[in-house]
Parts: sequence; structure tokens; C-alpha cells
Amino acid sequence: MPRVKTNRIKYPEGWELIEPTLAELDAKMREAGNDSNDGKRKCEALWPIFKVAHQRSRYVYDLYYGRNEISKELYEFCLEQGYADRNLIAKWKKPGYERLCCLHCIQPRDHNFATTCACRVPKHLREAAVIECVHCGCQGCASGD
Repeated sequence: MPRVKTNRIKYPEGWELIEPTLAELDAKMREAGNDSNDGKRKCEALWPIFKVAHQRSRYVYDLYYGRNEISKELYEFCLEQGYADRNLIAKWKKPGYERLCCLHCIQPRDHNFATTCACRVPKHLREAAVIECVHCGCQGCASGD
């Protein structure tokens, strides 16, 4: 008879410190997913989900790179378990992408004329006063803002 696999996850040391915040953000994510989309455009329905995903990734990033409060083991655990977006954090470490809101904004295939999103344009170079990203609702994530 084959062995039964269990889904027991061994949490690294320090998990108790960040678990309440991640649980709160997870609840916000569920709430954003269950929100009604009445009166919203199709693209606007996903904006709250992108916002919470960004908050969660930024929280883990700041704890590890900014304040050095969590271990590498706990950081890797958070990435593997999906608490933070590995690709987004990789972009945040590069110059010019420190305030990037989502990966859709820098993918040329998602935009007209194979460029990046309008929210990536610095505020002093914009023609319009207020610009909202179609993908995530960001109003400006250029590093020079």
C-alpha cells in the first residue's frame, strides 16, 4: 500500500511575527475577490486584487530588504508559498523600478505601440493631470515621482 502524503507545512522561525499581517492581507484579498462588480468597468473589477497583491509583496520585501527583520529562510518560504510575487520583487531590486505597481505595466505586448504603461511616465512629463493605469488602477509608479 502506498504511503499517504500529508500536507503539513513546517513554518520557519519568525513566522509568528508576520503571520497576523499576512492573514489580514489574505482576508482583504478574499474580500476584494468577493466584491460586487456592479457599475464598474471590466478592468476596474481587478484593481482591488492587484492593490492587495502589491501590498502583500511590498510587506515581505520591506521586511527582508528594508528592515532586515526576517531571515532568508522565512523570506524564501513566503515566496514559495505565494505570499509575495517573486518576479515583482526582482524588478523592485533594479534601478528605475523601485515603485513598480505590477508587472503588466512594463510588458510591451500588453500596450499599444509596444511601449510601457502611462503610469510609468514621470509626473513632470505627463500631458494629462490624472492618469489611471488600465491594468491595475495605479496613478503613477515611475521612480522619479
